Amino acid sequence: MSRKLLPVSITAALMGGTTMADVPNVAVDIAPVHSLVARVMDGVGIPDLIVPPGASPHEYNLRPSEAAALQEADLVFWIGEDLTPWMEGAVETLADGATVTTLLESDGTILLNFREGSSFEAHDHGDEDDHGDEEHAEHEDNDHGNEHAKDEEHAHDDDQEEHALGEEHDDHEGHDDHEGHDHGDHDPHAWLSPENANTWLNVIAAQLSSVDPDNAGAYFANAAAAREEMDALSAEVAATLEPVRGGSFIVFHDAYQYFENAFDFPASGAISIGDASDPSPARIAEIQARIKDERVDCVLAEPQFNPGIVETVLGGTQAKTSVIDPLGSDLEPGAALYPQVIRNMAKTLAECL
Repeated sequence: MSRKLLPVSITAALMGGTTMADVPNVAVDIAPVHSLVARVMDGVGIPDLIVPPGASPHEYNLRPSEAAALQEADLVFWIGEDLTPWMEGAVETLADGATVTTLLESDGTILLNFREGSSFEAHDHGDEDDHGDEEHAEHEDNDHGNEHAKDEEHAHDDDQEEHALGEEHDDHEGHDDHEGHDHGDHDPHAWLSPENANTWLNVIAAQLSSVDPDNAGAYFANAAAAREEMDALSAEVAATLEPVRGGSFIVFHDAYQYFENAFDFPASGAISIGDASDPSPARIAEIQARIKDERVDCVLAEPQFNPGIVETVLGGTQAKTSVIDPLGSDLEPGAALYPQVIRNMAKTLAECL
């Protein structure tokens, strides 16, 4: 495997016990997770980002530089194939020598089931699942430094050929429910829960330390500091949302229930389902009727998807609209991106309501 020396900050050179050589090459799927990894690696190295912030993670074709980052990776962190089904084949083909961590499968991760239909009822917290439960007991005996070894990472080999590198996924168009969609039971947008982010900071630090023990102290210190920052962020977001509690909003696609549950601020429905495929005319009509009948205050669009659909839904209603961004499309990738994504989402929602 070819190797390269990752950029190292001046801080790293001054930190006692921090080794500048042999920093692992790290590849990360989406910008918010990349931000968490960058925060843990602060002062040691810089991870590579695979999916640019402005691209939809549900469908993407790798550029040569991104394929090279996977090929050179010692560690890969990704949400999992439920979010980026096309990436499983790329990881297996290009990063065959890397240790791969699927964050949705990490112990302690809160998982929520997909919601069906265009209208959401009150949150059922009983749908929450984590990897301390019985169904995930197989992970309990593993420490975070070893639980994601390569031979345990790819439990979905049956879909391997279907998700080959660069494959397009046009078969999602025109569906109005989850039948026929190639995903698991759980909503993969789990990074929008700060509690999950806190859990993953530890997982990331442990995995980095397992391949780079010389810098373990820096990784765990950074993770501890980031968890404190996350707690402060959650308090800030709760305060931002407090004045508009009780307002009703509809989102472009069903990607926000982790954020909704974290801050007890439920959406009324979604125009599109969780994989962001185009909604059917029947679903659009149902959403339009709900906006009018229930006097929904706000309809939130997203920068990655067709704004014309939102305009169609808003036709003949008094609802306001704004653009919410769960990926940080207009933000600079790096350690500061994740908290800014969560902060901006709360600000957008409060202003729209």
